[in-house]
Amino acid sequence: MSTFALPTARLAALGQSIWLDNITRTLLESGTLAKYIAELSVTGLTSNPTIFEKAIGAGDAYDAQIRALAPQGRSVEQVFFECAIDDLRRAADHFGPIHAATGRVDGWVSLEVSPLLANDTKGTVEQAVELHRLANRSNLFIKVPGTPEGCPAIEELIFRGIPINVTLLFSREHYLAAAEAYTRGIERRVAAGLDPFVCSVASVFISRWDRSCAKQLPAELQNTVGIAMAGRILKSALDFHASPRWKALAAKGATEQRVLWASTGTKDPALAKTLYVDALGAPNTVDTMPEETLLALAKSGNPQRAMPTDGVAAEASLAAASKAGVDLAKIADELQLEGRDSFDKSWHELLAKIGDKVASIAAERSR
Repeated sequence: MSTFALPTARLAALGQSIWLDNITRTLLESGTLAKYIAELSVTGLTSNPTIFEKAIGAGDAYDAQIRALAPQGRSVEQVFFECAIDDLRRAADHFGPIHAATGRVDGWVSLEVSPLLANDTKGTVEQAVELHRLANRSNLFIKVPGTPEGCPAIEELIFRGIPINVTLLFSREHYLAAAEAYTRGIERRVAAGLDPFVCSVASVFISRWDRSCAKQLPAELQNTVGIAMAGRILKSALDFHASPRWKALAAKGATEQRVLWASTGTKDPALAKTLYVDALGAPNTVDTMPEETLLALAKSGNPQRAMPTDGVAAEASLAAASKAGVDLAKIADELQLEGRDSFDKSWHELLAKIGDKVASIAAERSR
């Protein structure tokens, strides 16, 4: 089978960027990431606290670096960011040629600010600026939650020229708040005589919708809400970028904030692993998928034609879910808070595991 015949290549041919939602030091050092780039059309990578909690907490791949950093007086959080940034620099360098070849639109990696700053706009801005400086890679996104507290930080960071991956978006309203924050940041740059080309993606979470709605829906509506919400948001994004306001910025050199589909692995083992990635292909979008989903897509995926852009079928599905008793607006806000709390939990577990390693090293040195 030729590389182009692979389902991953067919999805990429629709104009969608395939990103890997995972990073580990082993993935980098084994050559696996390079293989995914060469063979499976992977053009970027995302991370989050849960991914790093699993990567650093399990095994000993990071022990040597933690051992070297432990005596230097760094906090546990600083030790984590040193480890994470080292990984993401290496990943960014893998994607550097793609970043250059696509005019800086693709080839990105992502690092999230501390979830403990979720309600701290000023602290989020300060940490995002510092992390981007420390990483020293032009193709590094800083991830900031698209919460009411996060959106002002997103605007300010875009104004300062920091590329942002807006995370934890679940609804059209969440998406539009993120798009508005991004656009205001670009407008401020134009007013200040600065280059309006600052990249961003808006990460919309899909599968958590269906898990959350399952108990309220009859059998025929199971696993329909996530894909339908994506259809609603895609239409909203296209309408937003067709507006005179955005076209005026594009004429000055601004680039669109691309929609990114996140949480596209299926949670129910009874479902096809490629349920979401097969259905969510669309030009000028991104799908970041777990490693298991990427491999399943390459092996047996069946990407469909590009998603409909008129939103008609999406709205019909969402109307049916609403009629069945699903409060879409309420669930969207609950999912955003749950996502924030989930990352917060992973963050505490991650720091606890690193702290245990640091304490163990200190105990060894004191013997």
